[in-house]
Formats: sequence, structure tokens, C-alpha cells
Amino acid sequence: MSRRTGLLLLPLWITCASAAFAATPPPAADKAACEVWQRELSFAQSVQRHDAAAFAGHVMADAIFDANTPQPTRGLAAVRQHWAAFIAGRTQRVDWYPQQVVTSGDGTLAYSSGAYLFENLAPGAKPRYVTGRFATVWRRADDGAWRVAFDGGDTGKPANDADVAAFHAGRQLHCPATASIK
Repeated sequence: MSRRTGLLLLPLWITCASAAFAATPPPAADKAACEVWQRELSFAQSVQRHDAAAFAGHVMADAIFDANTPQPTRGLAAVRQHWAAFIAGRTQRVDWYPQQVVTSGDGTLAYSSGAYLFENLAPGAKPRYVTGRFATVWRRADDGAWRVAFDGGDTGKPANDADVAAFHAGRQLHCPATASIK
């Protein structure tokens, strides 16, 4: 191969090599991503079980919820107050699950995103269901537990029974990266 051909192929080789390395996260990243995956599921379960203490145990003291809005909720006490109706589950319910989790190289931060389902329990509520997307930034706390640092989501869209069924069918209880952890 001539030097000129080699130079012409260099960008292609760099692109392919970069993609190959990027497609194979290190096992430690997979392990951390799976920890956050399970933590996200546990966080949602705390709301489903109406367990305010467990909910709070998933949130950093300095957390910011509705982080993508003009009026974010700052601090654990304010987040607990803001989420009290969801946790009580008497007038409205919310459920969610992760669909993607990635972690930082140093294993201290993680980003999760996925689907949520909101249900308004008021008689004749219109819409009764809303589905949307959320995103959460997790930080590994000093005690080693993953806790929410930032949380936000879109406003969602009205959902019909088929959308609700699709939401429930989309939940994965096992982290997709588990297969690569040895």
C-alpha cells in the first residue's frame, strides 16, 4: 500500500477504531450502570409502595428536581414535599423505569433515562394517563450508595389504554449490561 493510500485510509481507520473502543465499555462501567439500573427501579418502587423514607433514601440532600424547568425544586426537604402526593398515591400515581444508564469513567456519576406513566385518579379525569420521558443524574455518595442529584422530565402526552399497556410491557427488570459482566 502506498503512503498516499495509507494516509487516505487513516481517517476511516481512526473512525472504526474509535467506534470499536466506544462500543465496548469496561466491565467496571457495566457493573456501575447495573447498580444504577437497579437503584432506579428501587426508587420507583419506593413511590409504588408509598414509602416516603425509602424515597428520601434515594435522594441527595442537595438534589434538584424538575431541573429542566424554570422553577426547579431544590433540596431534599422541598423534593419530599413536592412529591408527597405522588408518594401517598391517593389522587395521582407515577411509575417509571430506566431504558438507558451510562456512568462516568471514575464511577462517581451516572445518567439514567427512561419512560414514565402518570395517572390522575380523579373521577372523569381528562387525560387520565400521561406518558413521557425522564432523565436523572445519579451521584455515588460517600457511603457508596447511588443517590439522585438531578431529576427532570418532559411534560408528556395524553396516553390511551394501548400506550399504558406498551409502557408496562417495556419494563426490563434486569440491566441489559449484565450479560457483559463476568
